[in-house]
Amino acid sequence: ATTRAFSSTWRPPARASARIAAPSIACPQELARLAAIDPIPAMPRPKAQTAALMASVDDVETQFYEALQRGDIERLMAVWSDDDEVVCVHPGGPRVVGHGAIRATFAAIFANGPIPVRPEKLKRVESAGCAVHNLLERVDVTTAEGSQTAWVIATNVYFKSAQGWRLVAHHASPGTSREVSEIVEAPSTLH
Repeated sequence: ATTRAFSSTWRPPARASARIAAPSIACPQELARLAAIDPIPAMPRPKAQTAALMASVDDVETQFYEALQRGDIERLMAVWSDDDEVVCVHPGGPRVVGHGAIRATFAAIFANGPIPVRPEKLKRVESAGCAVHNLLERVDVTTAEGSQTAWVIATNVYFKSAQGWRLVAHHASPGTSREVSEIVEAPSTLH
C-alpha cells in the first residue's frame, strides 16, 4: 500500500466504476470563483419542519454530516442559520460568506458525488445559546490505487435561535493521509 499525502489541491483519480462515488475537493481558486459569483439565492426553508428536526446541537450536526454523505444540498442548507454572515471554509479554500455562496460551493463539490465523511473524536464547548464542536472528519474514498483515507480537522459553531439550533460556521482544514495526533493538557483540577 502506498501512502500519499493529501494536499489542498488533491483530487481523487477518475472513478474506477460508476458504482464508486469518489468526492472531488474542488481547488481553492474554483471555490473562490463560485463564492464570488453567488448565483444561487438562499432558498426559503420550512421553519416548523426543520426546527422539529434540530432540537439539539447533536441533531443539527447529525443532519449536516448525513447531508454530506448523501450529497443532499437541500438538507445541508436547512441546517444553516438565517444570519447573512454565515461562513464556511473548505479545506484549503477561501472564506465563503452567505447562503448563496455556501450553497454554490457545496453544489460544485456534490457535482462529483456525495462525500463519504464520518465525524469522529468530537470535542465540545457548549453554553445555553452557543456551541463549538471540534472534530476529525474521516473521508474514505476508493480510487484506482485502492481505498484511501483523508483526515480533516473541522470546527462547527452553532447558535440557538427561535428556530432551534443552527450552524453559523463550518471551518475545515486541508486533509492529511495520517490520522491527526492530539496534544492534550492534563487537567489542572484533581477530584
